[in-house]
Amino acid sequence: MSRATPVPAMPRTRRLPLAGVLRLGRPSAIWFKPALSVVASVAPPNLLLLALGRLDLAMYTMAGSLCALYAHNRPYAARARVLAWVVLGMVGGLAVALTAASLTSDAVVLVTVGAVLAAAQKVLCDATRVGPPGNVVLTFISSASLFVPQTLAQLPGHLALALAAGAWAWLVGMAPGLLRPRGPERRATAQALEAAAAYFATHGADDGHPRSRAAAAAAIQAAWQALLASGDPSVRRALEHLVVRAEVALAAPADTDPELLRTWSRALCGSGPVPQFHEPRDADELLGVDAELAVASRPLWSRLGPLTPLAVRTALGCALAGYASLALGVGRPYWALVTAASLYQANLTLTWSRGVQRVVGNILGVLLFAAVAPLAHLGQPALVLCCLAFNFGAEALIGRNYWLGTVCVTPMALLITEFNRYQAPGELITERVVDTLVGALVGFLVAVAVTNRRSADRVEHALAAAERARERTASLLAAPAAPAALEAARRGLATALADLRATVDAASGEWWQRALPQERVVRAEQAGHRTLAATVRQLGLRGAREDVTP
Repeated sequence: MSRATPVPAMPRTRRLPLAGVLRLGRPSAIWFKPALSVVASVAPPNLLLLALGRLDLAMYTMAGSLCALYAHNRPYAARARVLAWVVLGMVGGLAVALTAASLTSDAVVLVTVGAVLAAAQKVLCDATRVGPPGNVVLTFISSASLFVPQTLAQLPGHLALALAAGAWAWLVGMAPGLLRPRGPERRATAQALEAAAAYFATHGADDGHPRSRAAAAAAIQAAWQALLASGDPSVRRALEHLVVRAEVALAAPADTDPELLRTWSRALCGSGPVPQFHEPRDADELLGVDAELAVASRPLWSRLGPLTPLAVRTALGCALAGYASLALGVGRPYWALVTAASLYQANLTLTWSRGVQRVVGNILGVLLFAAVAPLAHLGQPALVLCCLAFNFGAEALIGRNYWLGTVCVTPMALLITEFNRYQAPGELITERVVDTLVGALVGFLVAVAVTNRRSADRVEHALAAAERARERTASLLAAPAAPAALEAARRGLATALADLRATVDAASGEWWQRALPQERVVRAEQAGHRTLAATVRQLGLRGAREDVTP
């Protein structure tokens, strides 16, 4: 095993980027699905309330309707569970907020409750990997609800509205499964094949193209997670063969035919049958999958521990942002609170980038609100239709870059505040800009002050795990071993290498910490991928030049 490189005694700082923060990316392959789902989920409750003349209750139905934004990348068996938990989490946060609002009108107390809720929502969403959109929508609803006049007697009715709208959002989220029940698994597998083909285009260099290799490994891991969550073993088996081929292409790119990988990917994106293989080793290969399915997942408490610094950042940042807004006399401190909550990402560099994107998007968004306010004020039907349009635009654009989506989110949030009564646009715009700047500034300063020194420790743990997995796989290579055991070890090594790269990327963006063992990480990754390639050769897997029957 390689010895760790010396660690300097003094911590070092890193430059915060500006270039590329606002650059637009490619849209998601399913960008239209969350956009259409949120419109289908929001429109019926809002239109019903409009017909009843009770649009002032729309905030409660919006809480449940916005749950339709979640879990679009999950297989439908897993999506049903995730959406149910999101609805319960949304209604639970709303219940806490409305209870607090009914018991006190002290703004400082309400901001404190909102900050604690925001921290809990952040760590739970990160630990369970619920997202996108993660905790921000939950925090927006609960924080805004804290400042809505409320009585205890009204709580059951308002929570019932949210729960009913959440049930409708659950149905909307599950409805596409009637037409394409295996769509999420097929898309995840197609993305893994496409990423493996893209890695081949970089000539498969271990050290020259680490980003391409990391992207391919992440896509393969996402595909395995999708398949492991699938509720249909027969469909899962058919797709597992393809993901194995993507894994093999990543481990042994010299034996890869990228055009064949892309052909399989295109076939999966269509509605035709899954490509079938004629390969005698498939049964042995997939014994490793059965072993992985038999392993219990990590308990939730063990995943919450490493997120403690992030929880402290979120709670303290949201609280101080809200207090600062109150000190400035702004009437809606929850906007500053939500802005701070939206900043916190895996590391400080990403938090900085999100802060820049949030400020730019919000400022452009208030300008857009100023342009559409006269139209929205023509009547409540126009107000509802404008909100629906911005709902669609936000979800259609946010995948390109966060700031572009917030250009639509901001006017939508401002229009929602007018469901009860119209307000002066100038006042709303001024308060929103002030709260955005306050929330972004205070939130980022807290992120700088609350350092995450555990990130370097997690790199050490991930590095040790990758080295142990490589040694175990190498020992099985050196001695006769059952194909199932060797395949399970290969899969464990691939997972450990993907976790190592993700952990290093997250830690590399922290601002003030001891230096990371970069040389040791590079050596571990290179040795791990060489061992994977050797495993592929010993197993006799032929990653790309297979005969396939579509």
